[in-house]
Amino acid sequence: MGIQEKIKEIEEEMARTQVNKATEFHLGVLKAKLAKLRRELTTPSGTSGGGGFDVRKSGDATVVLIGLPSVGKSTLLNKLTDAKSETASYAFTTLKCIPGVMRYKDAKIQILDLPGIIEGAKDGKGRGREIIAVARNADLILMMVEATNIKQMKILESELYGFGIRLDKSPPRVSIAKNAKGGLEINSTVRLTKITRNEIKAAMGEYRIFNANIVLHENITIDEFIDVLEGNRAYVKGLAVLTKCDLSKKELPKGFVNISSGDKKSIDRLKKKIYTTLDLINVYTKRKGEKADLEEALVVRNGITVGGVCEKLHRDLRKNFRFALVWGKSVKHPAQRVGINHKLADGDIVQIVKR
Repeated sequence: MGIQEKIKEIEEEMARTQVNKATEFHLGVLKAKLAKLRRELTTPSGTSGGGGFDVRKSGDATVVLIGLPSVGKSTLLNKLTDAKSETASYAFTTLKCIPGVMRYKDAKIQILDLPGIIEGAKDGKGRGREIIAVARNADLILMMVEATNIKQMKILESELYGFGIRLDKSPPRVSIAKNAKGGLEINSTVRLTKITRNEIKAAMGEYRIFNANIVLHENITIDEFIDVLEGNRAYVKGLAVLTKCDLSKKELPKGFVNISSGDKKSIDRLKKKIYTTLDLINVYTKRKGEKADLEEALVVRNGITVGGVCEKLHRDLRKNFRFALVWGKSVKHPAQRVGINHKLADGDIVQIVKR
């Protein structure tokens, strides 16, 4: 029996099984088995995307365009960036990953136009594995949906979830410490209402972990617990974009950024939304005895530490770090001396002092 047939068989058994205390353990085992089979089905073979999908990340952040064929990805890439991606009125014009660079304020944001994903990609159809392998490493996924076919959104969400992408979520706060003996010890720091001890034991057994201390720091489901055991989930920001809005005669739904390729204002609004969603800030550097370089900002993610800036400037700078002087919003007074773990704010000026 092939992987797809095994998946179908488990899904049918889960659908037949009533959810109650007596079936908790059995359903936990089935869900764990299903997760392992899906991993086997969706993991790309080899280390490189190949076939035009092996694109190196560049710029200050990477954004990928995901959508069904002919949804307008190539047209949008051409509007957002300096790229020239081929466009046509038929499906699958783009057969490889096309990169472009969007410039906004001081940021250079890499935009990747990927081939259209088809329904059932998570089950092995089309080139879904190569496409999603690129998307998993992005800083932001733009989910593009035609205004005349809103149902596409459900398809995209299902396909991305099936490939282990968790949009706009953080990794579940669960700690698992394996032991040589002693069985499973399950504790929690919060009241658990979405998961049971039986489900946890069933999942652990399926992953062949029989001795461990488990602590749940938040109220999660068995599916989220299995995500922790899999250890390969990608937690990526998502932005829903409604394309071809000028062709729709119905009232447009909320929760989307609405665009039309011929409407420059809508494209400008999308650029701003991409920038704010990425949560980028500008940090400036200063050498001892010199004025700060305010002409060229270091564009970084909000929440970056002084250590993170060191790594961006030079690989040896963190190793030789002594302290830093900071001017700006993150400190109480100008030229405040801070350590390597100090978090910086937008507009801060940093001077690194080496040993």
